[in-house]
Amino acid sequence: MQDNDFLINYYNEYDEEGRLQNNRVGMVEYLTTRRYLDPLLTKDCKIAEIGAGTGRYSVTLAKESYDVTAVELVQHNLDILRSKLDGSEKIKTFQGNALDLNMLEDNVYDVTLLLGPMYHLYSDGEKITALKEAVRVTKPGGHILVAYCMNEATVIQYVFGCNKLREIMDLHMLTDDWQCISEPKDLFEMVRTEDIERINASVPVERVKLVATDGASRYIREYLEEMDDETFEKWLSYHFATCERQELIGATNHALDILRKV
Repeated sequence: MQDNDFLINYYNEYDEEGRLQNNRVGMVEYLTTRRYLDPLLTKDCKIAEIGAGTGRYSVTLAKESYDVTAVELVQHNLDILRSKLDGSEKIKTFQGNALDLNMLEDNVYDVTLLLGPMYHLYSDGEKITALKEAVRVTKPGGHILVAYCMNEATVIQYVFGCNKLREIMDLHMLTDDWQCISEPKDLFEMVRTEDIERINASVPVERVKLVATDGASRYIREYLEEMDDETFEKWLSYHFATCERQELIGATNHALDILRKV
């Protein structure tokens, strides 16, 4: 059973509002997601965002005149999301859990975004349930975009980069083959590409693309913030040119799995 107390307490204090827009690493993630999302959108399409946070995607899309439904678990985040709306947007908002989207009907949405919930689900069973719910509400032939936190970036940047190896080993948070082990108090769950493929195998979907949404950006985040605008544009060009290279996907911090419902 999902324990949401740690998650709710975390997001009550965390600046989710600024994560994707107040620093260049977040900008890379957002711009990459939009780069792959936008070609899937048509004028009259219906979009669901499950785990909408404070609305960086759902509010922006609603203000771009799309028909949006936003579901968010954390009331604090939902309050911020709703505060951005002026009533002119075509958007419905719900407090709800990605594991049970009972407020949403089957086969309604052309595009369903699941850009946060998989970060906080700790078993294959929970991940499969969330993905099944997202697929259920999506039209046949529609797309589901699913974001994951990746294992190797955490091992490299946090375990070794932040000198946490001894602490993590003492807490038995690594397997012998360096898979991170998480539970709700740890807040985030890390996966490998083979874990994603195993989850997908339980659901009637086919993969369109698996993309590194921030690639190496977090590895050079200090340099990224110091770049002049011209150099940052070159970094974006490099990132967009390499973000589909499958041999690099495992080392990104965030990956985006683009699926089609069959």
